[in-house]
Amino acid sequence: MTALRLHNTASGRVEEFTPLEPGHVRMYTCGPTVHDYSHIGNFRTILFEDLLHRLLETQGYKVTHVRNLTDVEDRIIRKSQEQGVDIDVYTAEYIEAFFEDLATLRVRPAGVYPRATGHITEMVALIQRLAAGGHTYEVEGSHYFRIATFPKYGALARLDPTKLKTGARVDVDEYGKDDPRDFALWKARKPGEHFWDTPLGAGRPGWHIECSAMSMRYLGETFDIHTGGVDLIFPHHEDEIAQSEAATGKPFVRYWLHAAHLTDATGEKMSKRLKNFATVRDLLAEGVAPRAIRYALLTGAHYRKPLHFSSEMLVGADSSVRRLNEFAVRLQAPADPADPPADIRQRWDDALADNLNIEEAVGELFTWIRTFNTRLETGGVPPAERASAMAMLRYADQILDVIDFPGALDDAEVIRLIEERRAARAAGDFARSDEIRELLRQRGIQLDDTKDGTRWKRIT
Repeated sequence: MTALRLHNTASGRVEEFTPLEPGHVRMYTCGPTVHDYSHIGNFRTILFEDLLHRLLETQGYKVTHVRNLTDVEDRIIRKSQEQGVDIDVYTAEYIEAFFEDLATLRVRPAGVYPRATGHITEMVALIQRLAAGGHTYEVEGSHYFRIATFPKYGALARLDPTKLKTGARVDVDEYGKDDPRDFALWKARKPGEHFWDTPLGAGRPGWHIECSAMSMRYLGETFDIHTGGVDLIFPHHEDEIAQSEAATGKPFVRYWLHAAHLTDATGEKMSKRLKNFATVRDLLAEGVAPRAIRYALLTGAHYRKPLHFSSEMLVGADSSVRRLNEFAVRLQAPADPADPPADIRQRWDDALADNLNIEEAVGELFTWIRTFNTRLETGGVPPAERASAMAMLRYADQILDVIDFPGALDDAEVIRLIEERRAARAAGDFARSDEIRELLRQRGIQLDDTKDGTRWKRIT
């Protein structure tokens, strides 16, 4: 197995990955702030994390994966107040929708999904440890982290230490990269806000303390991998490091990985603030297939490069998914167990081990498929080679998870393909129409075009 190498934001270099505990990886991924539906820019990051999770498993690691849900912070409080409901009532709809979207995109589930509101005790205890070490101060019931007590502050984001605004405070949960101030750990109760009575006083946690408390609760005071989008490097991840390491005196995270943004056609980051975003639900309503969304966000660009979203990107992804599925049908491979061909498996493994280079991996895969298709057309591929090719396809699909392998199609998929064929015929794309008919025939479905529409039946 090719040794895995990952780009560590902390060092700025690609490093060979070695977990603290042999054979076991502890990983924390920043989940959504559930003040609204998650958009596909969020899912670009989540699918990069899914790629990492799956690759670690294919390399034989046990993965303990924690993805949090931020269900209390400034925007949630403001919006719940506007609607006149408790924050748990307000967030319930968006939490449910998030899990539905994860299932739609076939994201490998994390082992734990801790909610901030369920871990107030751990947050208070962590703040008390910081206070005991002289890292905090209190102003009118709010508790702040004193960044001057942590000399390493700013190292992850590569901030200029001479520009740190020591002694100045910031109360909001999100702030700009040019505004490194003492940040709120605990916010004093305000009229009408959700609050908890604690030894720190009545109030609620700041955003940053939540992830430190929850990650260490489930993964220990030092763990292997922490991921998120590049926008979280500062302030969120910088503040996590400061409060965690100041409290424990230990390194917090060994490998930091960050995904670049999904951008719109103009190159702007997709975000709710700019109102240039789409949700998974929006794309499904437009008729985009879930597997095309998954494939596009997963393979469209290396995770450290911006991915430019467009309808053309989705069309291309849908075409690639169809080619993979049609190749699986064309193989007509026997059910005998087989190993993937050594050469293409090695090229696939090498690409992914090189800092998750999914672009190169799928490029190698499709080059191999084109060559194999040429051989299939001559009819000279023996069953053992077809079985080996099918094994490679299944091996790759442990990462891609977009292939519907030959077998009985369910009624919904048959109807979907018939509707796609109808649309192709209406558009004059008779080549695609014929492809779908042949695909269905090979899967045991006979189509009969009548004056009343297309009818179908299962055949042996």
